[in-house]
Amino acid sequence: MSEPSHDVFFGHQHITVIEPQGRLFDLKLRELWAYRDLVLLLVRRDFVAQYKQTILGPAWHFLQPLLTTLMFTIVFGKIAQIPTDGLPPFLFYFAGVVIWTYFANVLTDTSATFVRNANVFGKVYFPRLAVPVATLIAKLIAFVIQFAFLLALTLWFGVRGAEVSPNAWVLMTPLLLLLMAAFGLGLGVIVSALTTRYRDLAILVAFGVQLYMYASPVIYPLSTLPEHWQFWASLNPVAPIVEAFRYAYLGAGMASFGMLTYSGVVILVVLLLGVALFNRVERTFMDTV
Repeated sequence: MSEPSHDVFFGHQHITVIEPQGRLFDLKLRELWAYRDLVLLLVRRDFVAQYKQTILGPAWHFLQPLLTTLMFTIVFGKIAQIPTDGLPPFLFYFAGVVIWTYFANVLTDTSATFVRNANVFGKVYFPRLAVPVATLIAKLIAFVIQFAFLLALTLWFGVRGAEVSPNAWVLMTPLLLLLMAAFGLGLGVIVSALTTRYRDLAILVAFGVQLYMYASPVIYPLSTLPEHWQFWASLNPVAPIVEAFRYAYLGAGMASFGMLTYSGVVILVVLLLGVALFNRVERTFMDTV
């Protein structure tokens, strides 16, 4: 059983006091900051270990979105001929894949937090949210690498005459990333908490993420949908974020402050629900994992 703690000082002595679990919606931000060195170590572990024993190593951070985009370009661009708002198909798909991959990776990895780290959680106390937060940061580093490649591709296509027009919406990038991170974290910790009792949910995560991608405007723009369907498609919290990201850097898509506000509200509810469920399950998860 894990319990939250706080640090006190008696003279020159530093003592950690472990107390019963507090509020369900407590993010333990002060405690996470106190364990920031551990978070950084976990970030390094997650980022380095992922491709440590592979032939190409960190090159996979480029190759995965590149190969995925190439497949989308052939299947959906050449064969299905889905419109891409006048953008080069490869650039259109790559922009969607980059922002989507960050969300999908955060969700997939955080969904295994309890099961994957059960041995460590059972031996030593530290704020359990440190693990999913470290995952979020590690995936952000991978995103930065892929994002740099996206900027290079945008410049290359622009020089070759493609109609790409980055605009002031690029200033919204930190907010878009924050929304994606919070949504992935919220859904991930919900699944992680539930998998302590229902292991088959872990099997469904990868399949569910794949289906969710096709329900989001990653391989198609919302403008291709019939007008009466565009509103309903926008109710997917990810849709306004992907569209705004693509609009910011490529100049094509639907960017709406109103829909981003809606996404933010939904994501906040999901995140709070996830934290509450996570805090509740961490009290007794060692009895069920």
